[in-house]
Amino acid sequence: MDRISIKEIIVVEGKADVSAVKKAVDAQVISTNGLGINDQIISIIKKAAKNKGIIILTDPDYPGKKIRNILSSEIENCKHAFIPRDMASKDGDIGVENASKEAIIEALKNARAELANNVPEFTMDDMMHYGLLGNDKAALRRSLIGDILGIGYCSGKQFLKRLNSFGIGREELEEALLKANEDING
Repeated sequence: MDRISIKEIIVVEGKADVSAVKKAVDAQVISTNGLGINDQIISIIKKAAKNKGIIILTDPDYPGKKIRNILSSEIENCKHAFIPRDMASKDGDIGVENASKEAIIEALKNARAELANNVPEFTMDDMMHYGLLGNDKAALRRSLIGDILGIGYCSGKQFLKRLNSFGIGREELEEALLKANEDING
């Protein structure tokens, strides 16, 4: 498989992540040095975002989520890419460096920008209606749908925020829900 080229600069957590991404795609990659992210690194990433655009690709774990939140609160117009947790795990270690080339490419192809000033499509009532909150399979359903939509797994409240901020429409969610329910029900 030929490596695809990505015009945006990809932001990852560490050196091993940089290596894994460069093996998968032709792109510039910046490391945040994990939670060692500081004002100097943020300044470099801001400049990259302004000049070429960035895609944030952090590990599907708590530190990765924290770094993603720091960056998205500091930097406008960034895209977000998510690798499903099960595709980024190896021997109990979770990280981008453990993902296959195909998983990295898929995550980058599905990268989504957060929309500014969008009118929320979904409410907490919708989350209940679609079975994404308040039942014993809600977490599993959010996980499967997050993978299908390329928005990652998170809590119900955060999932609602992602649905709205990434501009996911009702039809797109309902299609993902059908696929997820097929997986759940066999």
